[in-house]
Amino acid sequence: MKNGYRVFDSDMHIMEPPDLWTARMPPEYRAMAPRGLTSEKVIDLRMEMQGAPSTTGSARTGHNYEHLQRVFADHSRRGWTPDCQLDAMNKEGLDVAVLYPSRALAVMTKPGLDPGFAHAMARTYNDWLHEFCQADPQRMFGAGMISVHDMGHAVEETHRCVKELGFKAIFVRANVVNGKPWHDPYYEPLWNTLEELDIPLGFHEATGSYARQCGELFSPNFGLRRIFAQPMEQQLALGSLCSGGVLARHPRLRAAFLEANCSWVPWLVWRMDEIYELEGDACMPDLTMKPSEYFRRQCYVSIEPDEEPARMMLDLYGCDRVVFSTDYPHTDSRYPEATESLLKLPLTEEEKRKILWDNCAAFYGIGAPAAVT
Repeated sequence: MKNGYRVFDSDMHIMEPPDLWTARMPPEYRAMAPRGLTSEKVIDLRMEMQGAPSTTGSARTGHNYEHLQRVFADHSRRGWTPDCQLDAMNKEGLDVAVLYPSRALAVMTKPGLDPGFAHAMARTYNDWLHEFCQADPQRMFGAGMISVHDMGHAVEETHRCVKELGFKAIFVRANVVNGKPWHDPYYEPLWNTLEELDIPLGFHEATGSYARQCGELFSPNFGLRRIFAQPMEQQLALGSLCSGGVLARHPRLRAAFLEANCSWVPWLVWRMDEIYELEGDACMPDLTMKPSEYFRRQCYVSIEPDEEPARMMLDLYGCDRVVFSTDYPHTDSRYPEATESLLKLPLTEEEKRKILWDNCAAFYGIGAPAAVT
């Protein structure tokens, strides 16, 4: 709890050990397993996979990078253990958090992965994350990794994550890694499964990737890449779901677009509605409503703790679809002052309550904590 508000982090990150896959994957896959690259610095998200490093997940120079080396020095020294995660939650006033990966954000983005190998990576990560959450299973919940390189595997692992591991969401990267946009019929078994299990989907993007993404146009300038990579890729995914007919075909599917700001939503949704008026009969046959109505019904977006332009989003669409995230321990996080920063935005008391707790709880289907910390 923070300043009298219950706080739910919709997108908190863990830091996986660099040998997670090389130590835990089935023997037949260990020689090709990804491994984290390490350095003398405490924030190092780089991965090497089958001999190829991913595009860097952070700038490795500059005042922000050096600042975060100091902020996270203790957690790095302690090995990013579950105790560190709970320390961070307590410092930010978090009652509950759903946990997403750091290094593992990149591993599924390599095109052409062997489906069995990709499935084994997902299972290995999910088993480890389940163990991690047992330090306090009433406060820490997993978002399960699945491989979209084979829909049978994706469906199988979704069932396991929900029924055996107790995870509260499934996540995928927003950028397309197998040549099929999200409204392609290829994904229908996954959407059916998420509806059947009543489990939400978190679209997550990152600056580092093995797959092509729009931010790649600006490499090697990490700052320029970061400006565009997350929000632009998330806009493409949101367009696929709302205007591509996914949400029309699956009215009980709910999806969040995380770590990419929310201030762009009013323009994009307006643009989708405009094109629907012009081309909907020819190009969007599954839609029976404007794309904006599907967004209002089924989509959530995350606000940055200091995102002042989000006021337009809230004024036009209300705050029922906006969720909060600290983004701990990534290099664009405002930790340890993320929650405090959000509370300083020009928000009403009701808006703060909904963004900090109600909306996240509704999206993930999690009730009030047994004991407020």
